[in-house]
Amino acid sequence: MVQSMNDGWLFYKEGDKQKQSVMLPHDAMLHEKRDPKAESGSAGAFFPGGVFCYERKIMLTEDQVQMHLTLEFEGAYKNAEVFVNGQEVYQAAYGYSPFFVILDGHIKAGENTILVKTDNSQQPDSRWYSGAGIYRPVWLHIQPKDHIAIEGIRVKTVSIDPTVMEVSVERTAGKVQVEIIDAEGKQAATALLEKDSVQIPLPKAHLWSEETPYLYGIRASLLGADSSILDQAKDTFGVRLITWSPKGFFVNGKETLLRGGCIHHDNGVLGACTYDESEMRRIRILKENGYNAIRCAHNPCSKALLRACDALGVYIMDETWDMWYSHKSKYDYATEFMSHYKEDLEAMVRRDYNHPSVVMYSIGNEVSEPASQKGVALSQEMADYLRNLDETRAVTAGFNLMIIKSSAEGKGVYKEEGGRNDSNEAKAAGMSSTMFNMITSMVGTGMNKAANGRKADEVTSPGCAILDICGYNYASGRYAKEGQIHPDRIVVGSETFPQDIARNWAMVKKYPYLIGDFMWTAWDYIGEAGVGTWSYEADAKGFDKPYPWLLADTGAFDLLGNPTGEAMWAKAVWGYAKQPLIGVQPCNHPNEKIIKATWRGTNAIPSWSWKNCDGNKVMVEVYADAAKVELLVNGKSLGCKKVKDARAIFKTTYVTGNVEAVSYDAAGKEIGRSRLQSAKNASLHLLPEKKEVSVGEIVYVKAVLADDSGNVESNQDSKVQVTVEGGKLLGFGSANPRTEDRFDAGEYTTYYGNALAVIRVTDANVVTVQAKTEDGSWVECRIPVI
Repeated sequence: MVQSMNDGWLFYKEGDKQKQSVMLPHDAMLHEKRDPKAESGSAGAFFPGGVFCYERKIMLTEDQVQMHLTLEFEGAYKNAEVFVNGQEVYQAAYGYSPFFVILDGHIKAGENTILVKTDNSQQPDSRWYSGAGIYRPVWLHIQPKDHIAIEGIRVKTVSIDPTVMEVSVERTAGKVQVEIIDAEGKQAATALLEKDSVQIPLPKAHLWSEETPYLYGIRASLLGADSSILDQAKDTFGVRLITWSPKGFFVNGKETLLRGGCIHHDNGVLGACTYDESEMRRIRILKENGYNAIRCAHNPCSKALLRACDALGVYIMDETWDMWYSHKSKYDYATEFMSHYKEDLEAMVRRDYNHPSVVMYSIGNEVSEPASQKGVALSQEMADYLRNLDETRAVTAGFNLMIIKSSAEGKGVYKEEGGRNDSNEAKAAGMSSTMFNMITSMVGTGMNKAANGRKADEVTSPGCAILDICGYNYASGRYAKEGQIHPDRIVVGSETFPQDIARNWAMVKKYPYLIGDFMWTAWDYIGEAGVGTWSYEADAKGFDKPYPWLLADTGAFDLLGNPTGEAMWAKAVWGYAKQPLIGVQPCNHPNEKIIKATWRGTNAIPSWSWKNCDGNKVMVEVYADAAKVELLVNGKSLGCKKVKDARAIFKTTYVTGNVEAVSYDAAGKEIGRSRLQSAKNASLHLLPEKKEVSVGEIVYVKAVLADDSGNVESNQDSKVQVTVEGGKLLGFGSANPRTEDRFDAGEYTTYYGNALAVIRVTDANVVTVQAKTEDGSWVECRIPVI
C-alpha cells in the first residue's frame, strides 16, 4: 500500500519561530525575498538560500508498526537530513536524486514525528536556480515483512519479432506471479517467476515509439507457501528496442533522428515544484511543436516528467550532474561527489529502468576532468558501472571539447575557497562552464569551431572513446569531419545554439553517425539571469546581469509555454510546420539600440498587435518549409523572398491591421497561408486550459490582454491581481526576464500581454478565478469541478 505524504506538513526556516502549514511539493527558495546582494548572484536569480525544515506527524497502528515501512522522497534540495522521533535516520547529499528512508525500528504505535531539514544556505551552490526544500512528492510505502522491493520490477525487451519480454522481481523470498496488462486492462500474458528472472512471450505486441507510445501495465504478486498473495506491486513499461552504431540510432529497427531541446528542472512560476500536470503540459507543448526528445539538464529529471514522456512519446537523455569532483560553483556538489556518485547512478537507473522514454544516460555536463588521466579513469569506471546496471541504454555525456582542451592546458583553474587547489589536479581542473559561457557571450557562435583543431581532438578522444554516444556541446564545426577522423564514433549535438538549427539539422540528416540535435534551450528557466536576452535595458550588457534580472530569457518557448520565433523556426526546419509561421520582432522600441546575447537567434514572437507603434520600423520573419514566401500587410504585397534555412526576413513599417504570409513551392504553387491580426479594444481575459477539473488537480489559467477574437495586445502591459475561490493559487507570473515581481504574491505585470496562473483545486463544486488590472477593470471565470 502506498499513501501520499504531501499534506499535513509544518514548514519553517531555521531560526524562525513561526511555523506555517504547507502542502508538498514545496519550493522554499521561491518564497524567499530576492536580494541584490544575495550570494547566489545572477546564476541563482538573486534568491537567498537557507536551512529549511519540514515537520509532519504520522499516526500508526500496532499492526502497521509490525510491517515494513518506507518513506520515498522523489527529490529534496539539498543535503537533506531525515529525523524520526528526534533520531537522525538518513542523509541525502544530492538534491536531485530520489531516496528511500526505511522506518523499521524507528517508529512506534501512535504518533510519530518526521522532521526533514534541507540546507542550501551556502551560496552559490549552482549555476542556475535550484530551488530548495522538499520540491518533489513524498510517499509512505506500507508493506509486509515479506515483500516486493520498491522499484523492484524490471522489464526488458529481449526481442520484438517475436516479442519476448524478460521480467525480474526483487523480493525478500518466494515465487512471483507476473501478469502483463494491455492498455484496455486485459491480461496479455502471464508467467510464474521462480528464480531471478523469467522470459515471457508477448504475442501481437504493440511497440512503443514516438509515433505509437503504447504502454503496458505489469502486476507482480508475491506468493506465500499456500499460494496466497503476500504483496503486490505494479508498474508500466513499453515494448521498445533501441540500437545504435555509426550508421545511426534506431528505435525498433527504424532510424530515428532526435529533434531535441535541453530543459532545466524548474516549472516556471511554480519554481522547482514538480506536478504531473505541469510536466505533462510542458512535454505536450513541445511534442505538438515537433520535438521528439529532451535532455534533462543537468540533473536527473522528475518521475512526473518520465511519465509524461512515456505517455506522449518523447525520448529522454537523462543526465546525472553538472560537475564531478572539480567545482564550478563555490559550494556545489563537487565536495560530496566522490562519496556518492555510485549511489546517484544506481538511483537513476533503478527509477528509469522501466521507462521506455529514457534512451540515454548522460554521466555529466561540461566537466573538465576528462582532461586528466584521473578524469578519464573515472569516466571509464562510471560508464562501465552504468552498463553493468543497465546494458539496454546508451551511455553519453555533454562534453564541451573546448573546456576539456583548455583544462588540459591549465587555463581558467577555479581556485576560490571550496574549489580544488591540490597541485596534482589543479591543471586539469581547468575552464568551467561559467567561464566558457562568458567567453562565448563575447565571441558568439564562432565558438562552434574552437575545438576543431588536432590538439583538441587528441585531448578529448580518450574520454569520447569511453562513451557509446559522444555528446558535443557547441562543437558543430567538427560534425562533418568526424566520420573520417573517427569512423567508429557516434555523435549527438547535446547542446547547441538555437539559431544554428537549420545548419545543424541539415548535417543530422546528412551524416548517419550524427543522430540528433539538442538546442539550448527548449524552454526558458529561472536563473542564469539574462544569459540569452535581447534587451534595450542598459544593464543587459555582459554575461552576469545585475538585479533585478530573473530569467535566462533563452528558450524556444518562454517561461509560460508561449512559442518564440525559435520554436517556429525549428518547427519549419523539421518539416512540422504545415503553414508558414510568422514571427515579428518587437517594434515598440523605435530608435533604441538592442543588446543581443549569444544564446538567442531572434526575439520575434507571433504577434501583429503593437498598440501606438504605427509608423515604426519592424522586422517580420516567416518560417516555412517552402521555396519562397510572400508577405502582405493589410492586403498589400511586399513581394516574395527566397526561403533560406527555412526562414525569410522582411523589413517594413508597422501598420495596425493584419500581416499575412503565403508560401510557394519551387514551381510557384501556393502551399500554405497564415495571418496575424492586430487586437481591437483589448481587455483582460481569463482562459482556463481545461474546461472542467477534479479536486486535487492542477489547472493552468492564462491571463491575457486580448480582444474577443483572442488577438493578444503586445504593447499594453498591466499589473494584474488574481484571487481564487475553491482552489489555492500556487503561482502567478509572466515571462518578463527582468522584474521585481514575485510569483507567490498573486500580483504580476503581464509581458507582451501574457501572464499565467497555476491553481490547485480544493473545492468539490467550482473554482472561481477573478483578475483585476491596475485601472480597476476586472474579469471572472468559473471552472466546474467534476
